Amino acid sequence: MGRDLYEADPDVRRLYEEAERLLEIPLRSLSFSGPAEALTETVVAQPALFVHGFALVTLLRNRFPAFRFSAVAGLSLGELTAHAAAGTFSYSDGLRLVQERALAIQRAAEESPGSMVALVGADRKAADEIALEAQVDVANYNAPGQIVLSGSRPGINLVPELARSRGVRKVIPLEVSGAFHSRLMRKAAEELQAFLEDFPLEIPRIPVYSNFLGRPVREPEEIRRSLTDQVEGSVKWEDCIQGMLDCGIRQFVELGPRPVLLGLLRRIEPRAAGVALARLGDLESHEHELVEQ
Repeated sequence: MGRDLYEADPDVRRLYEEAERLLEIPLRSLSFSGPAEALTETVVAQPALFVHGFALVTLLRNRFPAFRFSAVAGLSLGELTAHAAAGTFSYSDGLRLVQERALAIQRAAEESPGSMVALVGADRKAADEIALEAQVDVANYNAPGQIVLSGSRPGINLVPELARSRGVRKVIPLEVSGAFHSRLMRKAAEELQAFLEDFPLEIPRIPVYSNFLGRPVREPEEIRRSLTDQVEGSVKWEDCIQGMLDCGIRQFVELGPRPVLLGLLRRIEPRAAGVALARLGDLESHEHELVEQ
C-alpha cells in the first residue's frame, strides 16, 4: 500500500523517508511489497497505517487547496492520524507516538494473549450483557448491529453460546494478534500514559472526535487522557459519527487502505454521503465530490 502515492508526490516521498529515519524500519519496502505477515505485525502495521493516512491527507491538500475538513476522527490508530491532520502534534512527533503505542500494545498482547469477535445483529444492551457474563470487554461500538468484543481466549470462547441465547445473528472471529481495547491492554495504557506526560500537544485547529469519549476533545490534558483511555477502553465510533451528524456534517471522506468506515457510516445514517480514498486513482475519480466539499 502507498507505492502509487509515494511515486506521485515529492512531499509524500519525504514523509516515508522521514519515517524510515526516525523509526529505523524499512517502511517503504514493507508497505509497498510486504510480506503480509511482516506488515500485519503491530509494530509495523500501526506506523505503516499512520504514514499512509497522513500521505493521503497531504495529497488531498496539495491537489485540492480549497478543500477543508470541518472535523476529523479516526478509528483506533486512526485517531492519531486525525490528530496529526488537525495539528495537535507534528508529523514527526506523531511517528514517535505511534511507535511507542505500537510497542506497548505488542508487549501487552504477548504478555496477556487474547482474541476478538464481532457481533452482527446485537444491540448495545445485549453486547454489554454478553461481555459481562463472559468477563470480556466491548472493544468497539461501531454501528447499529455491529459491535466487537475483546478479551481472554477462554472468555471469548463463551461468547458464541451467550450470543445465540440472545438471538444475535452472527459471531465472527477476528484475525488479530491481541485483545485490543480491553482490560488486557491495561499495561500498554499505563506505558502510553507515562510517555504522554511530556509529549508536546497543541489545541487542534479543527474538532477531533475522541474514540473513548465519543465527542470532540480540545485541551491538551483531555487529549492525553483520552488517548490513554482509548488503548484499553471501548471505541465509541457510532457516537463519534452521530456527533458529527448532529453538527450538520453530511459529507464524509475516508482515508485508508480499505473502505471500512463508509460501511459503518451507512449503517448509522444511510442518507449521509461519503467517498473512500485509498489510492492515487481515487483522488482523480472523486475530484468532483472533493472540489464540491
